[in-house]
Amino acid sequence: MADAGMGVTDAIWQNVSNVLNFTSDPGNGTNDNSSGFCPVEEEPDTTNQEFFRIAQLITGLILYPAVCIPGLLGNILTVIVLTKRNMLTSTNAFLSALAISDAIKLINDILYVLVTIFSKTDDVMGNRAYGYLYPYAHFIFNMSVCVSSWLTVSVAVERYILVCHPTRARALCSRYRAVVTCVVVYIIMTVVALPSAFRYRTKWCYDQSLNESMLHVELTELYHNQVFVSAYTWAQNLLRSIIPLLVLVALNACIIGALRKTRANKRNSSRHRVTVMMIMVIVVFMVCITPDAIMSTVFGFGYHEAGPLVKGIREFTDTLLALNAAINFVIYCLFNKVFRQSFAQLCCRTKNPKKLQTEMDESQYRRLSEAKNNNKNNNVQQNNENSGSSKS
Repeated sequence: MADAGMGVTDAIWQNVSNVLNFTSDPGNGTNDNSSGFCPVEEEPDTTNQEFFRIAQLITGLILYPAVCIPGLLGNILTVIVLTKRNMLTSTNAFLSALAISDAIKLINDILYVLVTIFSKTDDVMGNRAYGYLYPYAHFIFNMSVCVSSWLTVSVAVERYILVCHPTRARALCSRYRAVVTCVVVYIIMTVVALPSAFRYRTKWCYDQSLNESMLHVELTELYHNQVFVSAYTWAQNLLRSIIPLLVLVALNACIIGALRKTRANKRNSSRHRVTVMMIMVIVVFMVCITPDAIMSTVFGFGYHEAGPLVKGIREFTDTLLALNAAINFVIYCLFNKVFRQSFAQLCCRTKNPKKLQTEMDESQYRRLSEAKNNNKNNNVQQNNENSGSSKS
């Protein structure tokens, strides 16, 4: 076991060395990183290659631009709106952090659009773009999805406490705690995704068909260690999708069950609408990440070294992840009146702006609730005293 541990450690340092020593000058097609001729697929799967080509055209040139560009703008606007003074609540701290993570993923996806455009217009330029970007884009993809997953879980936990354990909410749910939780999620999930940064390396090789030096992306020594690959793949899939999905299903069931028991006069309250909004965010996340979870965990499919059929399917499952990262702004506008008003004022500034409604944090809700109860008790006590004095 000690030898296996040393082998993994040596492989990690070798990968770091490869990254630091990588040269971008192909020279005459041979250098320190050159591995000779580019590998050629012995028996090309023409049917599945055509499926992958069509899937890449549909997603890379149509769906991704249509989803990622508006989605990136929406996430930027979300951060601006949620950091306004009247929106500083614990829930909105989570949603701001989630918007930043989603924006990172969408930027990564937009770079993939550019790579697709290059690959369809110029083979050499497309190869350069893919070879330089993919090893790092793979890490950013995994990191952002992991962060988004656990920020969504964090929001669900907060909603569960607010709805199912309201007496404890004032002590547990504060903006400071939410900010600290977001920072911890970013740090831990970045560390979890870090080994994926060393999954691939880029090497120069000579393409005989193009008579050109090309970049070839291949697995590093670390990912030829099957013990490490198996352990890390399962750990990453569990933390990225399986555990968050199970937790979200359980919490959502509890929240929905509690909401059904609420009285009718509470169903139009601001807190109730925010809870419904968060349920929609969670449901969309669950729908969009489930295909990726099935591909990664159940079948173990995906990534650069997969066959054309799996790559083609991956194009669509990754598009769903991009949709999840892009759609939250629309959900906020539909379900959150205060968010909608703040966004409208941001876009349509007037000389005499209306006073914005403030979205209340849980501590404010609890204070108002306690004040109402105290007033009600005082009124009841006063009525009892008045009725007693009139009888005497």
